[in-house]
Amino acid sequence: MSEVLERPVVSSTSASPLITMRDVHVRFVTRDRTVHAVNGVDLDLAAGEVLCILGESGSGKSVTMRALMKLLPRTAKVSGRIEVAGRDVTAMSGGELQDFRGSDVAMIFQEPMTALDPVFTIGRQIAETVQRHERLSRAAAMARALELLELVQIPSAKRRLEAYPHELSGGLRQRAMIAVALACKPKLLLADEPTTALDATVQIQVLLLLRKLQEQLGMGVVFVTHDLGVAGEIADRVAVMYAGRVVEEGPVGALMKEPLHPYPRGLLGATVHGGMRGQRLTTIPGAPPSLETLPVGCPFAPRCTEAEEACIAGDIAPRHPVPDRMARCLHVAAR
Repeated sequence: MSEVLERPVVSSTSASPLITMRDVHVRFVTRDRTVHAVNGVDLDLAAGEVLCILGESGSGKSVTMRALMKLLPRTAKVSGRIEVAGRDVTAMSGGELQDFRGSDVAMIFQEPMTALDPVFTIGRQIAETVQRHERLSRAAAMARALELLELVQIPSAKRRLEAYPHELSGGLRQRAMIAVALACKPKLLLADEPTTALDATVQIQVLLLLRKLQEQLGMGVVFVTHDLGVAGEIADRVAVMYAGRVVEEGPVGALMKEPLHPYPRGLLGATVHGGMRGQRLTTIPGAPPSLETLPVGCPFAPRCTEAEEACIAGDIAPRHPVPDRMARCLHVAAR
């Protein structure tokens, strides 16, 4: 079996979580304003599990992902507890972060043309990552690069080693970036809407590839998307974000079948599916709140048809109607 596939599959029931986030806040502070991008996020991920973070643009999905890698600009003020594989990410120094990124955690970005370096070949970019973290010779690193291109099912892999990013199609570039991310066998893979810029056929191919690689390598995966179909295809659990906080979380099948919070119910109602010809789409009225001046209480209340006075009176605590589900809504029965 290929060397890349040596990591054993770890059960998602492992006692030690791969990710622990508690009361995480991220603010972007400038001279003129403060944007509250993430507001008290709690998340866990077991080894070998796939968590999909779902929500519309501006809900805090990508900022939450970057906080896991401490990959935020200096204007970002982060508070709360963030641990990956038992290590406190917020306390890491620059040198520790360089070792941590790529080996323990890696990221697949949304647009490979901006993430890959246009002046270096695909093979060199993969080999450089391997040499940095595993101290292999150039020849051994290039051999690993070829192995990785074959793993992500790039045709004529040996020839593609010498290709530049602009010489590949969108789907092949995305596969090449997946190969870069997997180069040092990370425990955790972060995927930030990696299929958004691809056509439908290539999207399915990339999703199936990611799920197959996750199962083979035993990685934990956090997958960010605004596409409900993508979440249903790849996730074990789903966390729905709105205005910088998780408003509902649970197993993908249960959440898709019977969402508890009005926001994911609205998202599902606005999704196009077979047999809808001639029917009007359900829409969610209004717009998300400004992250500079968040409302008191439930941030979804101004758009919610079920909102009451109590919804805007104060913060809504998480409610757990069953052990593996959570929703921030007063209409959900608490255990």
